Amino acid sequence: MKFDPYMYRYPSRRNLVFGKNGVVASASPLASQAGLDILKKGGNAIDAAVATATALTVVEPSGNGIGGDCFAIIWYEGKIYGINASGFAPENISREELLEKGEEISLYGLDSVTVPGAPGGWAALSERFGNLSLSETVEPAATIAEEGFPVAANVAALWKRYYGIYSAQLEKYPVLKTWFDTYCPDGRPLKAGELFKAPNHAKTLREIGRTNAESFYKGEIAEAIDAFSRENGGYLRKEDLAKYQPEWVKPLSTNYKGYDVWQLPPNGIGVIVLMALNNLEQMELQGKDDVETYHAQIEALKLAFEDGLEFIGDPLDEGLNVDLEQLLSKEWAKERTSQVTDEAMDPKPGKLPSSGTVYFSVADKDGNMVSFIQSCYTGFGSGAVVPDYGISLHNRGNQFSLKKDHPNEIKPGKRPYHTIIPGFLSQDGKAVGPFGVMGGPLQPQAHMQVVSSMVDFHLNPQGAIDAPRWQWTSGKSVQLEPSFPFHIAEALKRRGHNIQLLNETIMIGRGQIILQQDDGVYVAATEGRTDGYIVVW
Repeated sequence: MKFDPYMYRYPSRRNLVFGKNGVVASASPLASQAGLDILKKGGNAIDAAVATATALTVVEPSGNGIGGDCFAIIWYEGKIYGINASGFAPENISREELLEKGEEISLYGLDSVTVPGAPGGWAALSERFGNLSLSETVEPAATIAEEGFPVAANVAALWKRYYGIYSAQLEKYPVLKTWFDTYCPDGRPLKAGELFKAPNHAKTLREIGRTNAESFYKGEIAEAIDAFSRENGGYLRKEDLAKYQPEWVKPLSTNYKGYDVWQLPPNGIGVIVLMALNNLEQMELQGKDDVETYHAQIEALKLAFEDGLEFIGDPLDEGLNVDLEQLLSKEWAKERTSQVTDEAMDPKPGKLPSSGTVYFSVADKDGNMVSFIQSCYTGFGSGAVVPDYGISLHNRGNQFSLKKDHPNEIKPGKRPYHTIIPGFLSQDGKAVGPFGVMGGPLQPQAHMQVVSSMVDFHLNPQGAIDAPRWQWTSGKSVQLEPSFPFHIAEALKRRGHNIQLLNETIMIGRGQIILQQDDGVYVAATEGRTDGYIVVW
């Protein structure tokens, strides 16, 4: 039977999904099922999160990979924890040398490759909180990679997009041939529904599981990454990998109208969500679909992003001194929002980047929950894939600034500004649940929109995800997705906003939410803009 997997003539609706003993909500049916398999095997939410994360590196390589970074907020036995598994710049990298190549670090090739943190994050989560071994939790992903899987429609669309991008860059960056060798076995991108096998990916996952990620940072895999980087003129070395450890961090929060909203501290941009909500709390909102509300949200977000771009860097950098307490204070929000008028303002921030990321949430029968996000930055990452191991190396180093004394100035051993953020809600010391929407600079914007929809306007989680999204890009420019109400778009134009109507939803973010009700039953929602899938037990 012939049909177009991207043509949907009629709108469809997703219902909320309820579960008692466990929930996994991700962008992939196969990844969600991998997490559920681990829950049924006796694993907890943390084990299931690792299983889902590793499965997503297989089935959604257009958004993440073994060679990327990850972050998570964990609610475990009534307490909240955070992990920052982002990597740092190689020790032998040089700002001056990079400046000779251009005004910013290239997205393609090996210059933008920082130490991959994801495998270390998986191992740390498994060791501290898991019921099962890392070897057990990565096996569902390894099996999928070994036996092959049909490519999802959204992933196939991105596969095609990056085929075009890397083709245009291949002559300048010959190392991209490794991407074509790995992901285009027939010389072309895979189409929706076609089978793809990744035996090298399976081998690497099993080696990570068997050694609790030691092989990735100090063993066989580290040697392979080092040799590949040296051969192709990269900066990353096995000595960098050997130094890596993920960081356990204390999540930050602000109270928004009775709910504690949690984010991770910098080098990520979660603090922008909290600042934006503080700003929004100072403003009077009208109805959900009212131009006054959208205008207030956009202006609140602009101010928060301007501050974030000005101050956010790696807190481990000794030269960086940022007063997060001041930035997150209600007094700061009052001062910042005092300049908001009925007209769109122009805060003149730095240029915002694009991205490729995966987000998912997990909950188990004991009330443990995980909000997890993982990325290779843009799509498949740098386009450099370690031969025989299937490791797509990320290009997060592109986010460093080459400007001297900038908070995000590139330095050896420093972590770059990070756009990927997991979110979590609690109330009166009790967990409400994990939430997140991936999508580069859209993420803090979508987090604010989702929280406001649920708290201010009492939308259920699915309604909060389904609501038409906007994305501020710079100055007075705002992108609206196709379903955005036309009359509100026109009203925003009259207020001075430079409105751009998008013709697709693929880059407007993808999210999941799991909330726990008073009786312990979970209610979950997932994204209709992609291949989102919820499994319950």
